[in-house]
Order: sequence, then structure tokens, then C-alpha cells
Amino acid sequence: MNQQTTRRTPYPGIEPYESGMLDVGDGQRLYWECSGNPAGVPVLFVHGGPGGGTTPAHRRMFDPTAYRIILVDQRGCGRSTPHVADGADLAVNTTWLLVADLERLRAALGVERWLVFGGSWGTTLALAYAQEHPEHVRGLVLRGIFLCRPSEIDWFYRGGAAHLFPDAWEGYLAPLLVSDGAGAVHRPGYDHVAAYHRLLHCGDHAIELAAARAWTTWETSTSTLLPRPDTGRDDDEADRFALAFARIENHYFTHDAFLDGRAILDRMDRISHLPAVIVHGRYDVVCPVANAWQLHAVWPGSDLHIVPDAGHAMAEPGTTHHLLEATDRFRP
Repeated sequence: MNQQTTRRTPYPGIEPYESGMLDVGDGQRLYWECSGNPAGVPVLFVHGGPGGGTTPAHRRMFDPTAYRIILVDQRGCGRSTPHVADGADLAVNTTWLLVADLERLRAALGVERWLVFGGSWGTTLALAYAQEHPEHVRGLVLRGIFLCRPSEIDWFYRGGAAHLFPDAWEGYLAPLLVSDGAGAVHRPGYDHVAAYHRLLHCGDHAIELAAARAWTTWETSTSTLLPRPDTGRDDDEADRFALAFARIENHYFTHDAFLDGRAILDRMDRISHLPAVIVHGRYDVVCPVANAWQLHAVWPGSDLHIVPDAGHAMAEPGTTHHLLEATDRFRP
């Protein structure tokens, strides 16, 4: 039997049996939901972005008979309120506030220890959370490692990845060329992330939306080896998503993810005893595979699967297969 026919596919779609809005202070209320088995092993899904939000597809990465599947939308996005598209205050949206939010959710749901599953930015947040609260983590499943170092932001948002996707990069540059002109944009040392920050908060809705669309399209068009999927969002929904996604990501990347000297790799001693499965696509352009290699090298309890025919997206068949194998491994 060939590799294609033996790969795992997600579990059938399910609906939540419980959901709510958690007040975490600062005027923020987070949407959360539980699906699967109420008496099962708790597993927390940490979404990407930052600003990506959760979707029903995320429930399908776990055996619903074995897991209590917990999804939460981080501050300012998804179904959490206030939404960034509605003017939510980004000053109260930082890595360590999100870590505190996850810990509040754990306590509110009566969870003692949970498996933590994260992808892309979700790996950054999952690792930061685990390093702060290792006593409440039974293990981690991580896909598309993002350590949020300045070199990684430079690679993807300041021109490195443009060498592989010059056509998509042209679309990313378009709002910047309109705003700043070719002379400035192509000058060495030009800061694309800072320029986008200015456009995304300029006060002109048309300019902000054009910038948000271009920022978001750059990431979605480079994140998978598969054809770009139809998200099912209508135009208004897509624009609302883009505004939150672009503004929140840019906010974090402008501030070095608010890690405040607490770099992920420097604190691995806090969780080196925890088991982990790392899954990373060989052709991941958004988060290069070197990130996963470096994390695995300093984590004795981790297993690394480099998927030979995958990019960044969770939905790519080889990546999905290894993630499902990983979550099954942590079942009781």
C-alpha cells in the first residue's frame, strides 16, 4: 500500500456540547468551547496568527471518544470580544496576557493538567504557557514551529521569503509602494513591518483594509503546497478576519512578540521533562524547518517528524497524518 493511501484523515466533524464567554479583565471576553467526551483527557487547541481564531476543523484533530476538546479564541479575534475589526485596544493584547488568559481558562473549566496542541504562532504561545505553568501540562503536540525571533520576522516579512515567492511578494509590497514610493521601499534598511503598522492604523478605512488584505494574502498564499482552499467566508467576513489577523500579527511582530528577554529556547529547561511531538513541513516557507530542528535539539523529551511533502499548513495530508498519530499517542 502506498504512502498516500495509508495516511490518516481527520475525525468526523462534531459540535460543542458546551461553550461560553470568559471574562479575563481589561474589558476582554474570550469565546471558549468544549466538544468530544466531557470525561475525556483535556486537550487545549492553541490557534495561530496571532489573530487567526478557531474553526470547526480544529475539533477534528482529536479522538472525540477519548478527549475533552477545548478551543478558545485569543483576545481580539474570532468570536472573542471586543474584536480588533471593531476597534479593540491592542495595548491589552500581549503574549503574557494571553498566557494568563489560558491559565484562567484552565482554572475556570476545572482542568488539572491538559495536553497542549499548537500550530505556528500557537507553538509560540503553547511553549510560553508551558514554560510558565509546566505543572499543568501533560505533554505538547506542536506543528510548524515559530519561535518569534527577530530573524524569523526578517525572513518572512522583510524580504527573505520573497526569493521563493516573488509574485506573491509583489502583492505584499503594493500598499507600501503606494504609500512610500519605490525609492523608499527598495532602499536597504526599509522596515516593511513598521510601514505596515502605520498603514494598518492610519485612520483611513480604505487604506487600512487594503493593507490588511495584502498582509493576510501574503501569508495565506505562501503557507501550503496545496491549492489555496476556499475558506467559506463571504466578503464582509473575510475583511473582518483580515483586519484582525493583520493588525494583531503586526502588533506582535512590531514588539518582538513581547517576549521581554524570555526567549523560548533559553527557557527549555523548564519543560525538558515533558513529552512532545513536533511536526514540521520540509517546505515550510512561513516558519522554516530549522526552527523545529533547533527546538528538538534542546528538548530531550521530543520526537520530531519532518514531513517531506508539506509546507506550513495543518491541512496538508502528511502533516495531518502525523498530528493525528501524535494526538492518538497521548490518549489514555
